[in-house]
Amino acid sequence: MQHAVGSPLPPPQQPGQGAHAGWAPAPHRSAPHQPVPDLPAAHRPVPDVPAAHSPGPRPGASRPAAPAVPPPPPGFPAPPVPQQPPAPHRPPASPQPPAAQQQPPAPSGRPPARHPVAPSAPDATGHVPLPPGGPAGTPAAPPAAAPVPDPAATTLAVLLIGPAGAGKTSVAKYWADHRRVPTAHISLDDVREWVRSGFADPRSGWNENSEAQYRLARRTCGFAARNFLANGISCILDDAVFPDRPVVGLGGWKRHVGPGLLPVVLLPGLDIVLERNAERTGTRRLSDEEVARIHGRMAGWYGSGLPIIDNSQLDIPGTARVLDEVLARAIASPPAW
Repeated sequence: MQHAVGSPLPPPQQPGQGAHAGWAPAPHRSAPHQPVPDLPAAHRPVPDVPAAHSPGPRPGASRPAAPAVPPPPPGFPAPPVPQQPPAPHRPPASPQPPAAQQQPPAPSGRPPARHPVAPSAPDATGHVPLPPGGPAGTPAAPPAAAPVPDPAATTLAVLLIGPAGAGKTSVAKYWADHRRVPTAHISLDDVREWVRSGFADPRSGWNENSEAQYRLARRTCGFAARNFLANGISCILDDAVFPDRPVVGLGGWKRHVGPGLLPVVLLPGLDIVLERNAERTGTRRLSDEEVARIHGRMAGWYGSGLPIIDNSQLDIPGTARVLDEVLARAIASPPAW
């Protein structure tokens, strides 16, 4: 290969150089090697590392600017300008989790440590499966049979109904005397006789005056019963209430005492009623015809749903015991009246 006289020769090509890599500057010629005395490691000179063995830029670091290309010698074409390789495409960084959830970087050459995840506890407690959305309660034992209420120790309001001579006043007094809780006895006949002058005697017939005094006495009895009950005192009332007159009879008692009133009917046979009526004196004794008529009207309580006690063969204590049994059932299942 011939060259023009007087033109400098191109440098020999070396690995990593040439037209494709641009002109490399001429190597620096140093002075002849002089022996270097022994120096500490910190002060020893660092030998030049060839470019081929020098570590490349770290990932993510900015690339250094390309070295300036020297002008070509006269008569030679300009070498091509090396092109900067395009930066590799990097996907957008995903959002980093909160600092509390980030794991520290693992050392190179070792996989990152993984914390063991505790297996989720089964959604059950013992042999009782837990329903979704909330805890399950302890299995309840089967409900025991409800205890039978004791009417002798319960605050009650009782209305004892019956014809003249049925023994309702005597049974009511005995029942009130033998209870374990305070109990009052309120007799409508006693309250009616509070009227001394102008008393409307029922033996003279049922008229406007006798009905007005009856209504007044019933309201007074109801007022007294409510006061007793409000102070924890039971009460038992007695009256000859007729089933064919609910407005002035059972309905009136319910209005004045309250819906918790428990009515019970005493209805012995007609012969027993006539015998007991003959033993009475004063305004309480009625004619046999009147007693028979009242007894016939009281028969309308059969089929009414109210509890009925036939005390024809019972004495007063025996009737009071049967009354307790009837009241125990009425407390558990109040009658509809």
